[in-house]
Amino acid sequence: MKNCLSIMMLFILTLGNAQQNLSFDGQLSAITSYSPQVEKPFFAGLRYIPELNYGIQIDTFSNFNFEASANINGVWNEGVTDGNISPYRLWARYTGKQFEIRAGLQKIEFGSASILRPLQWFNQVDPRDPLQLTNGVYALLGRYYFLNNANIWVWGLYGNEGARGFDPIHSNKSIPEYGGRVQFPVTKGELGLTYHHRVADSRALEYLPSIDRIPENRIGLDGKWDVGVGLWFEAAHLWRTEMIAVFKNQTTINVGVDYTFGLGNGLAFIAEHMILSYDEEAFTFGDPVNFTAATMAYPLTFFDNIGSVIFYNWNTTDVTFILNYEHQFNKVSMYVMAYYNPSTTSGIQDNDLVYSFAGPGIRLMAVYNH
Repeated sequence: MKNCLSIMMLFILTLGNAQQNLSFDGQLSAITSYSPQVEKPFFAGLRYIPELNYGIQIDTFSNFNFEASANINGVWNEGVTDGNISPYRLWARYTGKQFEIRAGLQKIEFGSASILRPLQWFNQVDPRDPLQLTNGVYALLGRYYFLNNANIWVWGLYGNEGARGFDPIHSNKSIPEYGGRVQFPVTKGELGLTYHHRVADSRALEYLPSIDRIPENRIGLDGKWDVGVGLWFEAAHLWRTEMIAVFKNQTTINVGVDYTFGLGNGLAFIAEHMILSYDEEAFTFGDPVNFTAATMAYPLTFFDNIGSVIFYNWNTTDVTFILNYEHQFNKVSMYVMAYYNPSTTSGIQDNDLVYSFAGPGIRLMAVYNH
């Protein structure tokens, strides 16, 4: 008992001598759009993400950090209104000299690709969204960093449901998920090897047999090199123990390149091609789907940028296109976007935080950061 009290007193004294920092930030975004080919063409939305950060610097290498933020949003669509308040991030992290441990509602992201993401296993970043919003996952994540820039990740997830990335089947939130990643340097680049296990739940999907426990394993391999141009690949294979038609096996392969052309202020260009296949037998590629995506970004001035995103589905010949103009004020960013979305946008990581409508349209957005 005396030893426990001594440890507690030492911990309290350590915190008392530690450097502490508290900050409050937030992002307020207002959006309106007009899509003439949908039933209710006018849309307006408001979102506020307040964020509280608290940090404790214990010594040169050790610190605690806490982050709490909420997603407060409301939408109006020609007489129909809706709103919601939910946690956006809620985590605590301890960082040491070469490691960190983070627990709570957080964003977990890795891989080499930029647009089409076979390894987007734990988030829903939509490349058409300039704010890059995404829901998080409830997880315990540990990372260790070696002196040669290699690193090891280990994680466990619990209480998460819904589909993420290219998952066609939801997660069973009552069963833990787990996995890990090894990332290490190679000549002029790096490689990563990733594994994850979860139990899927198809009961919410009408087009599949209703099964609440579908054991699922996935493995990913990615690499990136800088050889004058940026080159990368991401590949993932997923297999399920239950026979659920073509969704028993899932293989995704992506290759990409980026380069900044010396035109004017510099034209940044990224292109990727991805193959996605669902098969009863592994690696048969019976009916693969091919996607090509590209982005371009050009700074007109220090405060003005213009960019575009384009997707092409080779199987359906569907095209998704968005042209975006951005102007930066002191704390406010203004966006004017012209877009065209097909009725289905397979291949794009659709995000339920981003409102996308079929057909042509125009969107205005103002974002205030404080």
